[in-house]
Amino acid sequence: MSPTSASVRSAAAVNAEIRALWAQAGGQLSTAEAERYQRLLLEWAAAVREERTEAA
Repeated sequence: MSPTSASVRSAAAVNAEIRALWAQAGGQLSTAEAERYQRLLLEWAAAVREERTEAA
């Protein structure tokens, strides 16, 4: 499954989760939080690509 097809949520929704993660962590991520952050970044990037493709 490609990252684009795996993305179900909008880029805005994923971005909101990223912001909440950072706020909850107080600006310093634990190892587990950093791994979650990396997964969220990949999901966000896929959602942005998908949204741009749909807009074109």
